[in-house]
Amino acid sequence: MGASDLLFNSYVFFYAFLPVALAGYYTTANFGRRPAILWLIFMSFVFYGWWNPAFVPLLAISIAFNYTASLLIGASEPKPRLQGWITGLAIAANLGALTYYKYAMWLVSLLHDIGLARAELSGIVLPLGISFFTFTQIGYLLDCRHGIAKDRNLLDYVVFVTFFPHLIAGPILHNGEMMPQFGNPATFRFSSTEFSVGLGVFVLGMLKKCLIADPIGAVVPIAYSHPAELPLFSAWQAVLSYSLQLYFDFSGYSDMAIGLALMFNLRFPLNFNSPYKAQSVVEYWQRWHMTLTRYFTQYIYNPLAVAAMRRRMARKLPINRQAQMTPGGFTSMAAVPIFITILLAGIWHGAGATFLVFGLLHAIYLTINRACRILRPNPPAPTWFGVVWRVALTYASVLVASVFFRAPSVPAAVAMLGGMIGLHGIGPALPVPTDLLARFSALLIALHAQGAVVPASWTAAGQAGLGVLSIIALYAIVWTLPNTAQIFAEFRPSLTEVMPASLGWLRWRPTPRWAVLMGCATTLAALAIGGTGEFLYFQF
Repeated sequence: MGASDLLFNSYVFFYAFLPVALAGYYTTANFGRRPAILWLIFMSFVFYGWWNPAFVPLLAISIAFNYTASLLIGASEPKPRLQGWITGLAIAANLGALTYYKYAMWLVSLLHDIGLARAELSGIVLPLGISFFTFTQIGYLLDCRHGIAKDRNLLDYVVFVTFFPHLIAGPILHNGEMMPQFGNPATFRFSSTEFSVGLGVFVLGMLKKCLIADPIGAVVPIAYSHPAELPLFSAWQAVLSYSLQLYFDFSGYSDMAIGLALMFNLRFPLNFNSPYKAQSVVEYWQRWHMTLTRYFTQYIYNPLAVAAMRRRMARKLPINRQAQMTPGGFTSMAAVPIFITILLAGIWHGAGATFLVFGLLHAIYLTINRACRILRPNPPAPTWFGVVWRVALTYASVLVASVFFRAPSVPAAVAMLGGMIGLHGIGPALPVPTDLLARFSALLIALHAQGAVVPASWTAAGQAGLGVLSIIALYAIVWTLPNTAQIFAEFRPSLTEVMPASLGWLRWRPTPRWAVLMGCATTLAALAIGGTGEFLYFQF
């Protein structure tokens, strides 16, 4: 991506595209709902075409095809068999396009490596956001098949798919959440409160991206390009930095998407809710990329689990908790649906063995978690130590999987994990001021002999210490402070309700104090624009 790309955190978006989009929206809204929706559709296509105009026809064809398929599905309702065929063929066409653009080169390369293909594919460019707008439309087709989606208005459908705050990297929207909002006349009336809250949420998201995610992630590409050379301290720095970068990057994007939608008087579902505070991997998936988890649960896991239960019932086998405690019952009703669902979720993020391993690890985590819940359905409330232990264990599990998520290959991920346990040495030596080295000679000389510390100036030691302190400070923010949704919870910036911040002074209010704070934050965010990278989830 170049500097002129229409990133949410770019000059051209913040100072040109967004003001024009907002002004045009509320101006055209004075003439009715239809002109306002047409304006949103136009600006959304401009936003998408800014990245690569060549893929605008692909988006338009995808929308036209799926809308036509939805009409055919609705018209064939009296003929369930025909309706099922139309739905299946439409979904297969969507998945075929997604497979071609996202997985074809990897699959052909894999076949080439094992001798089943003579040549490799090259030159296939992944269209931005194809996973998101494809999955959004597949969900709509399935809802049409089950009689859930009743709205067949063409304009509402097009703006539902293309609305630019979610088009590139989510959240994955559900028609039942958005279509009624587009049909509500109140949506097109300007609200100073909604606009203020939306701007505040957007600004906090921009600060997360520009001031935290990008700086903390500066060391990540270099470290992951040479993982076999990283000793213990450097490996941990790289892995923790990427974990924090991913957290604040995706949290920032999610905030910005919700804030942008709210500035247009629309509410998105919450997509990020402090996942590193989760006390189990199940809870982690309920807090991280929440709309993706909801999507896979609704359209993959639940049908698989229901089908497994029906097969057992047809064979006169029980499906109760006692049955799930048997090896066969647990495998068919719990383990198999979990593994299929989470492996697909892993592959959804990208083509490659690393994403397969990422999905496999999380499938193992979730299966173990499910087994524990079946064996002990009503555990006692944990003590504070129990909560800390659960959070730490969950985060450690997620951290290991994140190494595969980021690494360029499975061997590189294994090498990084090896560095984290000291297989490549302990260094690089931690700079320690010469004065301190002399004062605590016995301990520091022993550490120096192991390659853990080295004499240095106060300046060099301070710079190294600042890096460590920044990581510690960011984890303190992650684990102790409320998230953006909790700060603005009383004004419900998203469709998802959350508990407000426990401390009253951290809850946003339309007061002079908050006005000054948000004014300063907006100024800081505006100054931070430029020179920052694209959002990590754009590659998915």
